[in-house]
Amino acid sequence: MVLYKLEDFDPNYRDTFGDEIKGYDVYADRTDEKIGSVKNILVDESGHFRYLVVDTGFWIFGKQVLLPVGRSSIDHNARHIYALGFTKEQAENLPEFNDSLKVDYDYEERVRGVYRTPSTETSVQTSAPIGASAPLDPTPAYAAPGATSNQPRNASYNRDTYTYQQDSSLYEMNQQDHQTLKLYEERLITNKNRVKTGDVTVGKHVETETARVSVPLEKERVIVERTTPEDAGTVVSPSANAFHEGEVARMEVYEETADIQKKAFVREEVNVRKEVERDTVNASEQLRREELDVDTKGQSVVDKKV
Repeated sequence: MVLYKLEDFDPNYRDTFGDEIKGYDVYADRTDEKIGSVKNILVDESGHFRYLVVDTGFWIFGKQVLLPVGRSSIDHNARHIYALGFTKEQAENLPEFNDSLKVDYDYEERVRGVYRTPSTETSVQTSAPIGASAPLDPTPAYAAPGATSNQPRNASYNRDTYTYQQDSSLYEMNQQDHQTLKLYEERLITNKNRVKTGDVTVGKHVETETARVSVPLEKERVIVERTTPEDAGTVVSPSANAFHEGEVARMEVYEETADIQKKAFVREEVNVRKEVERDTVNASEQLRREELDVDTKGQSVVDKKV
């Protein structure tokens, strides 16, 4: 039979098993003396819990020993594990365990031999049940097999035919002291998905139009008027030089012409941005929730702890 550490057998055991008992303090149920703490859990090839690896700390000078799960009672509220009928003498007689040790049939027989002693069996039968105790969560992957009768003390054991059922008192959890009932409820889980609803493209294009403009222009012209003076016919004085050959009158003539040009000017600016509008979507669903029903008969005493 091969044994595995729980995290090696199932790396996701927390999703299946739920409560994490590694690190729980371990106490002797009869003396309430602290023994040590749970360092690991060993399971078989079927996933059934077989041993709790207990680090005894200063109790037995840091020795690690194996505690069969059938000899444990768990109080999840206090994060305590009670070793049923466990004594310091047993801890000293148990073979030491370490992470590099190969757990084979011979090693397990040395462990079982310590727990099979008559004093151990008596202490388990007389040990008081632990209030508010709960099991190593009996989910299908890790539940112990169905209860069977204890093996007679004088039974013979063979490595080829041995099964854990032969030591039911060591490996089967006391279902009377180890029970867990999970209550479930439904909850609304909301999520938001970002969905594309469209595109907005902002660009430019050029439009052409015909512009008409009127420009007033001025231009000059020369007017030549010929008139008869009032003294026409009067004799010119002999001393006057009346005749001048080549005499001319000169005038410059101007006119305006239109100078029309095209120039670009900034007409307006366009800013493109996004604004977020917020809205609330209301939804309603029928949710179910399990409530605990306690039906007692006779004079049973029920201690409800929240």
